Amino acid sequence: MRKEQLDETDKIILDMLQTNAKTPLKEMANRVYLSTPAVSARIDRMEKEGYITGYHAQINPVALGYHIKAFIHLEVLPEDKKDFYPFVQECRNVIECNCVTGDYSMVLEVLFPGTVELDQFIGELQRFGRTKTLIVFSTSVEHRGILAEE
Repeated sequence: MRKEQLDETDKIILDMLQTNAKTPLKEMANRVYLSTPAVSARIDRMEKEGYITGYHAQINPVALGYHIKAFIHLEVLPEDKKDFYPFVQECRNVIECNCVTGDYSMVLEVLFPGTVELDQFIGELQRFGRTKTLIVFSTSVEHRGILAEE
């Protein structure tokens, strides 16, 4: 999979899908000057080639009662990763977990209703290693799509 395989029309379609995955095919077709079946075929090809890996609804966590967003840095020893990965996979409050370089080996993004639940979770995490927690006050840039056009 190489970026060079995408032409400008593919890039426009990807940008439109990232902005709104429910954009009607007819609207996309009008924007790129193709037929609806041609746009559908391009989307199918980009799915098969791995450029498009899924479609997701963007949910407001506060509306669902998750008022605390935090990033937890966790130091996990290599020999403990075999136990850590299954544990973190089962934690629904963990919305992302990345293995990183630096002083800590993991960075987790989490959502909790309040600080009590967050504190309890941090206590559970500490069996895997030392933690450092950053609670988010505000977000100036929400998760956004990847720029397909250069």
